[in-house]
Order: sequence, then C-alpha cells, then structure tokens
Amino acid sequence: MNQQQVISPEAFFGFQLGSDRKMAHWHKIVEYFQLLENESDKLQVVDMGPSTEGHPFLLVFISSPQNLANLAHLREVNAKLTDPRGLSEEEASHLADEGVAVICQSMGLHASEIGSTQMASELAYDLLTKTDEQTQRILDNVIFIMFPCLNPDGQIMVTDWYNKYLSTEYEGCSLPWLYHKYAGHDNNRDAFMMNLVESRYVAQILFQEWHPQVFQDHHEMGGYGARLYVAPYCEPIHPHADPLVWREINWYGAHMAYKLEERGKTGVINAALFPAWSHLGFHWLGNFHNIASMLTESAHAKLATPLYLHKSQLQGNAGTLRAFPHYKPQTNFPHPWEGGWWRLRDIVEQQKISAWGLLDLAARHKDTVLRNAYLKAKRQTERGQQKGYLIRPTQHDSLTVVKLVNNLLSQGIDIQKAQQDLTVDGLTYPAGTYVIPLNQPKSGVIKTLLEQTFFPDDAWTRQGDGSPNRPYDTATDTIAEFMGVDVESVETLVDKNAACTSITEPEKLTGQLVGESKFGYLFDGRLNDSFKVVNQLLEEGVKVMRVDQVVTVNDEAFPLGAFVVSTDRIPHLKTIAQDSGVTFYALEEVLQAEQHEIQQLRVGMYQRYRGGNMDEGWTRLVLEQFGFPYQTLKDDDIRAEGGLRQHFDVLILPNDSTAMIVGKEDEEDEESKEYDVPPEYRSGIGKAGVKAIKQFVEDGGTLIALNQACEFAIEKLDLRVINVLKGKPSKEFFCPGSTLKTHINTNHPLAYGMPEEALILFWDSPTFEVLPSRFNEKYELIVQYPEKDILQSGWLVGEAQIAERAAMISAQYGAGRVILFGFRPQHRAQIHGTFKLLFNALIG
Repeated sequence: MNQQQVISPEAFFGFQLGSDRKMAHWHKIVEYFQLLENESDKLQVVDMGPSTEGHPFLLVFISSPQNLANLAHLREVNAKLTDPRGLSEEEASHLADEGVAVICQSMGLHASEIGSTQMASELAYDLLTKTDEQTQRILDNVIFIMFPCLNPDGQIMVTDWYNKYLSTEYEGCSLPWLYHKYAGHDNNRDAFMMNLVESRYVAQILFQEWHPQVFQDHHEMGGYGARLYVAPYCEPIHPHADPLVWREINWYGAHMAYKLEERGKTGVINAALFPAWSHLGFHWLGNFHNIASMLTESAHAKLATPLYLHKSQLQGNAGTLRAFPHYKPQTNFPHPWEGGWWRLRDIVEQQKISAWGLLDLAARHKDTVLRNAYLKAKRQTERGQQKGYLIRPTQHDSLTVVKLVNNLLSQGIDIQKAQQDLTVDGLTYPAGTYVIPLNQPKSGVIKTLLEQTFFPDDAWTRQGDGSPNRPYDTATDTIAEFMGVDVESVETLVDKNAACTSITEPEKLTGQLVGESKFGYLFDGRLNDSFKVVNQLLEEGVKVMRVDQVVTVNDEAFPLGAFVVSTDRIPHLKTIAQDSGVTFYALEEVLQAEQHEIQQLRVGMYQRYRGGNMDEGWTRLVLEQFGFPYQTLKDDDIRAEGGLRQHFDVLILPNDSTAMIVGKEDEEDEESKEYDVPPEYRSGIGKAGVKAIKQFVEDGGTLIALNQACEFAIEKLDLRVINVLKGKPSKEFFCPGSTLKTHINTNHPLAYGMPEEALILFWDSPTFEVLPSRFNEKYELIVQYPEKDILQSGWLVGEAQIAERAAMISAQYGAGRVILFGFRPQHRAQIHGTFKLLFNALIG
C-alpha cells in the first residue's frame, strides 16, 4: 500500500480538526478509521462491540506492517516479559531484544472534554503518512494501541448538543444531562469494578490481553489555570506500585513537557494538580498493574467555541499542596501562557504533541522499556514472598463472594481454589476457599484492592492551619470492604498437603432446588441476588412471602427476612436457580412462622438537569441490575396535579444538595437572571415540588433520601432530626470516601438480611441525632456507629463526633415515612455490602 493514497482528516471531514465551531461526529470518526484500515497496512481496527447505547467501540493498532503481521507473536513475547515467572535473566534479555514496546493511549472518556477524540484521527494520519526517521522508529519499535473514544455515547450526545445550539446565545454551553447513560463523569471511576461495558473492554486490553508498558488517558480541566498538565503526579503517593513505575512516569512526563516547550507551547505544567493517590480510574489503577499510567489535562474552551481569557483571570491552585500556588513561573511551570483566545485547535495540537512525545521516548528506548517491564513484574513477585489472601466460599452473601472473585479475575489476577481443606497460620479453611498468592506480578493491585488502607495524614495532606486537604476522590477503594466480603491476610500460604487448582474461567453462579415440595420453597434473604429473583417472580405474578422470624429449613437456620414462594412451576424455579445462583429449599410442611406478602412497589426517582446527577445514574444502574422497576421523574412530574401518591409508593432522592434539588423557589424573577442553558433545562422542583413531596409522604408514601439529600428531607419536612456534623470545620470532623464500621438493627425489616456489623461508605455524609419530643417512637434507628475504632479504611478525623450516633433512620411522617441514609448505600454500583438496606425499602 502507498501511504500517499491515505486521505487526510481535513479532506475527509471537510475541515481541520479542532477548527473553531467544528466537531467531528463519532460516526464519521469511525468511518474514517475504517477507511484508514483499507488504505494503509500500518493500521488495524477492531470493533470490540457495542457501547452501553449500542454504538461502535473501536480499538486501533498502529505499527509497522511487519509488526502488525506478527501481532500474535509479539503479544506472546510481551506476555512473557510482563509475567516472567519461570523466566531466566538470559531469556528475558533475549525477549526484550525481540519484542517491541506496547503503548496504549485513550481519548474522549469524558465526553465534554472533546479535544482528544478530535485529535485521534490526525495523530493516526501523521503516523501513517510521515516518512521521517522519528516516525519510522516509532512504527518499528512500538505497537501503539489507541482507543479513539472511550465514551462513544457521550461523544454523540455532546456533538449533537453543540450543533443544535450553534450560532445561538447558548452556543458552547454544557450538556444539561449525564454524558453517559449511567455514569457521566464517573465513568473513569469504574476501572476496578467494571460495571460499564466500556470499562470491561478497556480492562480486557490493559489487564488481560496486552499488558502495555505505558497507558496515557487524555483529558481536559478547568479553563482558568495552566493550559496543559502532563505527568508526573504530585503528592501524596499511593503505596504498592513498584518504584520503577513512578520513575518511569517522571521520565515520560519530562520528555513530553520538553517536546511541548520545544514546539513553543506555553502554560504547560507537570508534577502538580493531580496527586498520585486518587481514584482507581485506569490512569491510576494501571500503576499497580506495573503499567506506567498517567493522564494529560488540557484547559477547556467552550467545547468547540473559543474562550477569551484576560491574563488577570489566570490562577494557580490555592495553597501549595497541589504544587501550583499562584500563576507565576516556577520550575514545573517555567513558561506561563499570557492569556488571549483559547481554542479547540490549541487543545488538539498540545495533546497530539504529548501523545507523540510518549511514543517517541518509548521508541528511542524500547529495550529499556521492555527490560523494566520485566524488572517490575519480577520484583513485585519477589516482594510477595509466601504471603497472600484467603477468601472463604461460605460467607454472609456467598454469591457476592463469587462476584468479587470474578472481578479480580478480570483484573488478570491469578487465583487458585482449594480442592480440599487446608491449614494456614494454624487455621483451617474449607475446600472451595479462594487462594490469592502475592508472589505474582500483580501483587500491587491485589494489595490495593484487598488490603486495609489508611490515607496519609501528614504534611502533604494538611493545609498550613492544620485543616485536612481534601483527597482527589475517595480515600480508599478497597473492593472487598465495599462488597461486604471478608478477605483474610495470611503470612504463609504454603500447605504441603493442600491441592489447589488455578481458576482460568469466571466462577459460575449456579443455584439449585433442594428437594421438592407442595408447600413451597424458601430462599435466603441474605443474598443480594435474592431480590433479583423476587422482582422476577413478582413480575410474573407469582406470590412471594417474607418471613419475619428465624426459621430452620433443611437443617439450616435462616435469619429474619428469608423469602418463600409457593408455586408448582418446578422446572421454572430450577431455571431461575441456575440463572441467578440462588438456591431454593423445599419446605417439608406449611411454614408456621410469621410472614407477610411482598408487594412490588411503584418506585419513582427524581432526575434533575444541571449536568445531571451521577448518583442518580448509578442508582438507575443498580435498580436495573437487580430487576427493580422504576420511573424517572423530572421537575414537572414532581409538581404534577393529582399528586405523586396516586402513581407512586416510593420516591428516591439521590445524593444531592438541597439547592440542587429545589433550584429557584421564587419563580417571579427567573427571567432577570443570566442562564447558561436554554429555559427548558433550568432545573429545580421549586416550592411547588417541595409541597408535593411533603404531601406525598403525608398521604402514605415513602421518601428515600440518600446521603446529602437527607438535608432536604430534614429541612423541608421539618423532621425532629439534626445532622450533628452540619457546620463542623474540617479540623473537628473530616471523613472523605472511607469505610466505617457500624451496628445494624437486623430485627427491623429495613435491615433484614444484613449482618449485625457492616461497613458503610461515608463521603460528605450526615450523621443523625433525634431531637427530644413527645414523638420519639416515630423515629427508628436502623444503623448506628460503635463507641470507638470506627474507621476501617480511608481517613477519619474526629471520630468522637459520630460515635454511637445514627447513620440511618426511618421516621414516621403522617401516613408515610422518610428513610434517611446518612451514607452512600449504592455508591457507583460498588457498595454491594449495603445494597440490601436500599432494596428492603423498595419492597412492601
């Protein structure tokens, strides 16, 4: 093939990518990459499958024709270097000579950050058509894996939105709803849980199939500071990554910054703004997989519309903890931008230089890159020694145990399964126990996900007056704690008498029917998946009962909240058991225990505009995952004549501030204010909505308020409850995204199926005290904090402020009730350990 035949992006799209007021649509970008594949033997396109909303999700390989023809072998070479167990030094050296560097870069994860996906086509074209020595070295020494857009659905939303209001007063304004169906901006917080199909595609490439040496994700940030951030990160550092990872990130970042300065790009900063301890998106999680993982962050324009900035408007990041205290020259920011017009084309150019610089350095030093891939994996394996983790198969919710194990498998972690009882550190573990040794290359990610974690409390995380400096995201992402699964750390995994087999395929959730009965079947209320079964049965018109006392069936005791189904459709129950993993136990006689019939409640959930509410999106996903029917309610639906109670039994207010829920309470002066979105997207339920919600509860409805939405319920419904943390300075109380220990009142129907002690996720959460009144009995305490030692993982300042206080309350109000969740029970569809507290409120 002749590279001269390759059509340029400008010729194909009809404009230079990054031009003012021009945005290439994802469907055209897909078409362009498919055309490039036909026109060049240096590029291959893989459609990994549909996105969440059914659009193509592309993976692109760019390298020399010889490398692409030899892709399977080079992948095998890379696999041996990144998992060198059993490999000699001599063999590793030979493989490093034979292999090529594998570099992955991704674009367009956050759909409003449009520059990188616009840049991707131009970057590919340059690699295919340039003939200089540098380009040829990249093609010869690198396999470049590119995701042109990690969020195709959002790219389409934002492009269509921008074009709709082009040449109007709302040109360049923000999309008023989430730019991913469920996650919005949170889609890069899903790398370790992989709830989204897009996350699963990326994890498949990064953690299972290719294990690149470097991963870089291109982003955008606020428009009033530096023009571009490149690696490395600033402090604090997160533990468990091999030190070479952090050195590599410095190395790559310095080269990119050098190339940007060489090309005359000003306003570039590195080693600032973005800390090494952050959420576990792919560009942070990858570091614990021995992949040097980083991001770029360009300053925003107004989508494709230029933004003008006066020099006096440009600012640093307040304080010194993010290494950019003021907008002045400093060693990591030697050449400030002077202000003026900032354009999408500026973003495209600087990100292309950064992406190219990364490829250039890896190509120049591919032997070093590959040698270090071997060293990182080898050293991490050696650090693991004989230590590891054990997960007992029979736990409070055994099906969630299997989900955790399958999630870890998707991270590429080696897991074994005991075929017989084994003894470790003097304790006996049953057959079926999952064994996760640390003497494997991914020991860093294993520790990060499973080990109790404490966010650093030191000079890097405190301001000058001693106030805590807020972490970039949660203070912990310990997945086992989130999921309510007990994982036991052991010093020595060796048991010479134990037989263990490696798990190579996901574990199956297979339930069964135990016996046959004309009296019905009981299934366990401790299993999250039992609620999915309940919803399926109710949808089919099958009667389901819930047991209000402890019962024993088939010699097994079931706590309060077990379910009973009476049906003669035995084959159908067997199918449900096999599909769900839930086991049904035959009753030997009519169950005499107290029980009540389950009703499928009519659930509504408030959804606002103003950019959308990510917690609302994730809550929708959780409800759908477990089969709960619901209806989305907008402002007008809340205020509609006739009342909410006629149509709904439960109203969910996702985590949100009162101001965001209510919006403008006074309607008269609406037109006198400046707005950044068209009138139909100016959100808030207003006074009429507050009145409607109050009436809904008084008439017998249930209001569920999640986390910060509790303030709305307390204030607007005049509950006899206060948030004891309201107004507390951070030096007195601070707890950002941490797992805390609680006591659960499992005798209450809202806590059926829960263990008596559980971890909750506390993040900007309230804590409750019931005010003395003549109606104390109307306030029931469901979840409370212990007296001391409350923190499990994360960061907690001021434990005494919440000790022995309530984290969840059910308050009778008129004929209805208000359920206050002073934590995040379903946060990002990750907190499986507290899902049941929400689910119990959704069934009658």
